[in-house]
Amino acid sequence: MELTKAHNQLLTLIAIGICVIAVAAIAFLTTAPVEEGSRFFGTFWALVPPIIAIALALITKNVYLSLFVGILLGAVFIGDGNLEITIMSMMDMSNADGDSWGFLGGLDTGILFFLVVLGILGSILLISGGSRAYGEWALSHIKSRKGAQIMTAFLGVLIFIDDYFNCLTVGQVMRSVTDKFKISRAKLAYLIDSMAAPICIIAPISSWAAAVTSYMPEGVDGFHLFLESIGYNFYALFTIIMVIVIALINFDFGLMKKHEDNARNGDLFTTSERPYANEKEVESNPRGRVFDLIIPIFLFLVPACIVFLIWTGGFFDPTSDYYMDFIGAMGDASASTALAYGSLVALILAIIYMLMRRTVTFDQTMDCIPQGFKNMVPAITILVFAWAICAMTRYGLGAPQFVESIVQDGGALMNFLPALFMLLACFISFSTGTSWGTFGIMLPIVYAAFAETNPELMIIGISACLSGAVFGDHCSPISDTTIMSSAGAQCSHMNHVTTQVPYALTVAGMSFIFFLIAGFWQSIIVTVIGAICMVVLLVAMKKLQDKGVMFVDKTG
Repeated sequence: MELTKAHNQLLTLIAIGICVIAVAAIAFLTTAPVEEGSRFFGTFWALVPPIIAIALALITKNVYLSLFVGILLGAVFIGDGNLEITIMSMMDMSNADGDSWGFLGGLDTGILFFLVVLGILGSILLISGGSRAYGEWALSHIKSRKGAQIMTAFLGVLIFIDDYFNCLTVGQVMRSVTDKFKISRAKLAYLIDSMAAPICIIAPISSWAAAVTSYMPEGVDGFHLFLESIGYNFYALFTIIMVIVIALINFDFGLMKKHEDNARNGDLFTTSERPYANEKEVESNPRGRVFDLIIPIFLFLVPACIVFLIWTGGFFDPTSDYYMDFIGAMGDASASTALAYGSLVALILAIIYMLMRRTVTFDQTMDCIPQGFKNMVPAITILVFAWAICAMTRYGLGAPQFVESIVQDGGALMNFLPALFMLLACFISFSTGTSWGTFGIMLPIVYAAFAETNPELMIIGISACLSGAVFGDHCSPISDTTIMSSAGAQCSHMNHVTTQVPYALTVAGMSFIFFLIAGFWQSIIVTVIGAICMVVLLVAMKKLQDKGVMFVDKTG
């Protein structure tokens, strides 16, 4: 263990040394005029900083330092020889369109506030006895590890309105249950993540549906196109199938199997990175009941967030274009603002409810404020770093312009384009950690490629774009949803990433094959065949594993 840790530290130092040399070479040896802009803008180099950050995180397991190195390299590329711009771009800079980046420019304060409030709410639910009571109720109704996994997945389906909300809420509710059934934290994080973005991207009423609709060209019925694309969204559909099948047949592979085997023996974390394992056991109120968890979350938090989502979209504003138009309001909503307001209202109502129930005292609720913030510090830190590098890549280095230049040169072989669009979306979303950013880059291009020639193939192309974007969101170390899934499961972030990637790649590979088929055979039957093949593949892998062909990674 110590040798591996020392080895990782050495690799980290070597990587940092290389980046420092690059910084010196580019910042002090180039002679490019500043007024001409960065030579790296709109080129492949725009994607190099996040790629390096991801590679370092996977190799060294030090996600904080890896992301910082990526940000540093991105700042050097943006400055391109100007030391002042290099330094400023790490903090807060913006372009002519007002798009900002850096640690300050990339912040989404609404989401950060939502994280903190949910951490506080979680602490209150814990001391009130609501979480304990729910765990006891679940244990009396759930009789196996299989049942605990299915229940976690089902709860993810219920909370389809937003992926951030999904990740943190499901983790908060199910963590104690999965712990008691000796399901590893890495497996819980996978279940949470797999039922967040994949569910939201096929839910007609969700912040994701609204985002996809808004990225379509003006004058296009984006919502109708989104509805049509659901049936061909192979990655999302196959991921959901995979979650259900592996739970039913008790199958795990890759590094996940090691985590699950260790969990059965009492070690829920496997590695030394266990950020929440040493917290003191909180004494909960024995008077707590199941409703003390259900009411704050499902009667306060969920409705409040939904109401504020449509409120920010103009649903209640007579002067708005979307007055009393639910779908239109969802499309114009501000998710971060709505989640911030909704969570605050829910927290206030929850405190009043708990005080009336006398399951907590006022002093205890005040003690939960710093504790809740403390619980979310790891997730907030990674999230701020990830936002900074994503914003630098998108706005400071012009990654969308680079992608558009590639696609415009590849108009031949129309029937292969859906599969190629999926690969491109996978690469962009994995490199930048943003699915919504990938939508913004790719959807107008996909629409333009097919709108006048093959509208039916355009639907499949849109599905391919959405599938690829969700893949990156699902498994990139710098994806906000991946980070929040780790936070919801209270799992080491890199443990979550390394155990989930083989599962995501399996689904992505199957999806790519069926996008190739769908490019020539535009029929929903392709989706049915693909679903059957996904089940058959997993069952076959399980049988091979039982016969000694081990799909197991014993490292880590």
